[in-house]
Amino acid sequence: VGLIARGAAGLEAARRECETNGAERVATAQCDVADADAVFAAARALEAELGPPDVWINNAMVSVFAPTWEITPREHARVMGVNYLGTVHGTLAALESMRVRGRGRIVQVGSVLAYRGIPFQSAYCASKHAIQGFVDSLRPELLREHPGITVGMVQLPAVNTPQFSWVRTRLPRHPKPMGDKIFTPGAVAEAIVWAADHRVREVTVGGQAIKARIANAIAPGWLDHKLAAEGYEGQQTGESIDPGRWRDNVDAPLDNERDYGTDGEFGEEAETRVVLKAGR
Repeated sequence: VGLIARGAAGLEAARRECETNGAERVATAQCDVADADAVFAAARALEAELGPPDVWINNAMVSVFAPTWEITPREHARVMGVNYLGTVHGTLAALESMRVRGRGRIVQVGSVLAYRGIPFQSAYCASKHAIQGFVDSLRPELLREHPGITVGMVQLPAVNTPQFSWVRTRLPRHPKPMGDKIFTPGAVAEAIVWAADHRVREVTVGGQAIKARIANAIAPGWLDHKLAAEGYEGQQTGESIDPGRWRDNVDAPLDNERDYGTDGEFGEEAETRVVLKAGR
């Protein structure tokens, strides 16, 4: 198993967890996926130690919670740099090795927000839409030139990672997932592994995500009005935050000195089983 991440402590903890769960060999590389040269260097270093990749999973993300006009151009660029270009860089690094061998599996961790943008997350939603377009263009190219290499995308629901305590926010209260369902990272990780093991085109995870995609396809205008009415309160808890003390991971990792694990603060609400809808 090869792992790439920014935060040293979080990366080391992930390495130990892989070993505890039976991985025979684990190698790590610390870098920011928005840096293309660093990603290629990390991929080559991991390949030199572990051998060529059979499966490559792209899963980096940052986000800014604010009205679109309050997100600065630099912040829009940074979110796109990590979420979208990080996916592009990882995919190109994987293809550098996979195209030589003519086989491999790439999995992009996306979101139901790749299909339906929501208030206060325009930068994040745009990045997930961009990944969707990138993958749609890549697939037929691979089918023509390298049919042994496949790309799948996993569209996630809300997941109880530390993300809601790490996003940059200009809202007055603590960010929370939109909707009434959130899932444990473990349950979602199993769905991602399933997508890696099967040559499916796309997997939508969770009943709420499936319903949101259907609603957006049938009545996007109605959904605009519903989100206008519910999207503000629906993405905040009742807990006020102090903007001067709030820390985010947009520009630098928060887990460089200390590992925070995989679970966020909505564990009591998080569900451990998910419904999958696979599309070919």
